[in-house]
Amino acid sequence: MLKKIASGPYLVWILLFILIPILMIAFFGMVRIDPETGNYFFTSDNFKRVFEGVYLSVWTRSIFIALKATFICLVLGYPMAMILSRMDVKYRTIAVMLFVVPMWMNFLLRTYAWMTILGKNGVLNKILTFFGLPQMTFLYSEGAVLLGMVYNFLPFMVLPIYTVLSKMDNGLIEAAEDLGANKFNSFRKVILPLSIPGIVSGISMVFMPAVSTFVISNLLYGGQYMLIGNLIEQQFLVVNDWHFGSAISIILMIIILLTMAIMNHLSGNDPEDGGANLW
Repeated sequence: MLKKIASGPYLVWILLFILIPILMIAFFGMVRIDPETGNYFFTSDNFKRVFEGVYLSVWTRSIFIALKATFICLVLGYPMAMILSRMDVKYRTIAVMLFVVPMWMNFLLRTYAWMTILGKNGVLNKILTFFGLPQMTFLYSEGAVLLGMVYNFLPFMVLPIYTVLSKMDNGLIEAAEDLGANKFNSFRKVILPLSIPGIVSGISMVFMPAVSTFVISNLLYGGQYMLIGNLIEQQFLVVNDWHFGSAISIILMIIILLTMAIMNHLSGNDPEDGGANLW
């Protein structure tokens, strides 16, 4: 009885702020308003419109730049996580804290900082001018958007991998080396397969916000680089077409849920059996 009472506020929170909003989005996505009568009628036109050519290009652009950001985060994050996991214990906590501290800052402030760095009169161009080099356009480019994504989402790749690596039994690595494996083979046969759950978790934690972001592209590309997040924001706040915006949101939600299901399936592999077979 006490457990049911204690879970009451949590269930109310889920109902009010998760289930009801999702049901409202689903409803708006499946209906339109009859201009003559003002009544709602069910239709699939909203979802058909999502897959028109002009919007498919936005989907493709969003998915590809999210994949690029995820790949770069993985390439940069895995070595960083290994370095953190192999540091001396008394220094490791401080290093991890210093790595996490920037995440305590507001997301918008962190992105605005890059506008100051990459702008026409920003830090980078002032350095180029100081050395007598011509100024360059860093801001309002796809590279700037990609940089903003990597900067903001890199910790979400590093921390899951670091957690797995720091809990890894070093005896397995020592056993591999005793059996004649060199550093590369120890990494390929032992460390990498055992770290797959962290890699999969990091990929999902980076890809999902990267594919749906709109703030980074708004600030670092001046709103001219249309991603799926920007398209949804535009439908709700500018065009005022909640029905089409809801349909896009539902499709995006399905993509994210499918990604999560795939990632959970991969991370559920036994690292001593199925996980190693992936490689």
